[in-house]
Amino acid sequence: MSTGTDTKSTAAGAEAGPQDPVRTPAPTPVREPAPVREPAPVRTPAPAPPAPSAPAPAPAAPPALRAIARWLRAAALRSAAIVALLAVWEAAPRLGLVDSTFLPPVSEVAAAWWELAGNGRLAEHTQASLIRSFGGFGIAVAVAVPLGLLIGWYRPVAALLGPLLEVFRNTAALALLPVFVLLLGIGETSKVSIVVYACVWPILLNTISAVGNADPTLVRLARSMDLSTPRLFQKVILPASVPAVFTGIRLAGAVSILVLVAAEMIGAKAGLGYLINASQYNFAIPEMYAGIVTISAIGVTFNQLLVVIERRLSLWRVPAA
Repeated sequence: MSTGTDTKSTAAGAEAGPQDPVRTPAPTPVREPAPVREPAPVRTPAPAPPAPSAPAPAPAAPPALRAIARWLRAAALRSAAIVALLAVWEAAPRLGLVDSTFLPPVSEVAAAWWELAGNGRLAEHTQASLIRSFGGFGIAVAVAVPLGLLIGWYRPVAALLGPLLEVFRNTAALALLPVFVLLLGIGETSKVSIVVYACVWPILLNTISAVGNADPTLVRLARSMDLSTPRLFQKVILPASVPAVFTGIRLAGAVSILVLVAAEMIGAKAGLGYLINASQYNFAIPEMYAGIVTISAIGVTFNQLLVVIERRLSLWRVPAA
């Protein structure tokens, strides 16, 4: 029995074939660790030399001081030409460039003006002239502005009165002064009337032009809102007309003084024109120039007053960039 079993085992082993020998894995070579390099010493940069300290900013000036400084610079710029004129006026007679008899130095004129102011004569003559001038000027403004608005707005009225206005506006007021004196006498009425006549035309013509040049877009917009004519004038026409109207008013203010002086030279017993004329006849030349300087100062002051009023009435305007 065992023999048969061994024979089968031998046959099975022969069929399976020879067994492969067991391979032993090769040992892994051990690598020695790389030598550790010591870190290079860190070089600390040398400290930079300290920068020179900037000067501390000066403290800002208060706003009030800056405003005063700006005002002083503007005043110096505006008065430079006047100061130069006074310097030339003072130096020319003293250097013999002009005859000091007919053009005394400005210091002598100032002394004569101070004397007139001290004895009350200057105030008396100035008051008489201002009453006549401002009276005629006020009447002219009250008449010319409404009439200019009416003529400028209604085309038929402009067509009717246009030729008549052209005739009278080209007739100088001083040319009609003898006519006023003949018709109204040499009293106050003729003087105030000639001032009114001279002042009406600049105001009237500038008002007519201002109404005619009103923005048509604004006018159409106001009409589309069903505004009545008075409201249209209040909201559109009058605000748009203020600059041009005040240009005419300022021109009329200057004309009122100039024409009045000429009227007072013909027939008057008081006024700056009378003072200048009487000083010329009496050969009081410094007093004559004192009256002329007073008229110039009044004109400049009156014009500046009108400029302030115009700015107050034109606050709606956007200043140009």
